[in-house]
Amino acid sequence: MTTSTGSTTSTTSTTSTTSTGPTRSTAFRAARTTDRLDSLVAEVRDAVGRGLPPDLTAYLVGERLAPHLGAADLLTDEQCGSDPARYRQHLLHAEHDGSFSVVALVWLPGQGTSVHDHVSWCTTGVHEGEEYERRYRLLPSPATGRAARLVATGDVVNAQGAVCGFAPPGDIHRVWNAGAGRAISLHVYGADISRLGTSVRRVYELPADR
Repeated sequence: MTTSTGSTTSTTSTTSTTSTGPTRSTAFRAARTTDRLDSLVAEVRDAVGRGLPPDLTAYLVGERLAPHLGAADLLTDEQCGSDPARYRQHLLHAEHDGSFSVVALVWLPGQGTSVHDHVSWCTTGVHEGEEYERRYRLLPSPATGRAARLVATGDVVNAQGAVCGFAPPGDIHRVWNAGAGRAISLHVYGADISRLGTSVRRVYELPADR
């Protein structure tokens, strides 16, 4: 659910040593972390490692994520930091083989994304506050030559503790914080966000009914 318009915190890479000398790993984890976050990453690693189809992987990761949501010891204060200009992305972990990443998004009231879809399966969970989501279906252009358009298929209010998972196609939506306080959500993507910088495949500028 992240877009390139959100601000991003920096992360650190790790160095591993082999028999031929030190090598730079592609794994990323936050400069400061918590025992609970490390435990969550291990649980996600186990779920992803089963090699199930994307939609089933997203569901299984959701089962692992749900018990950690709302726990005071999940994130550091730095990982809950916001940006007054736009929602903020904190990259918490990117697996060494690129198979998944864990991100925290922090939203102040009124902040949100554009309409977009994703590069991979995704599982999201609300850690604090509420997230508002509008889902869309893309209608292709008819034979008359008119432009393709988006049709809203539903509005969802995801309260603290709510978890959802999805996999492309059919993953077009926008997300925003319509509440009076801060919202924080955790997102697990089946992609290397440390390399891509974003989970967004496409931002839609097409006409939408709402």
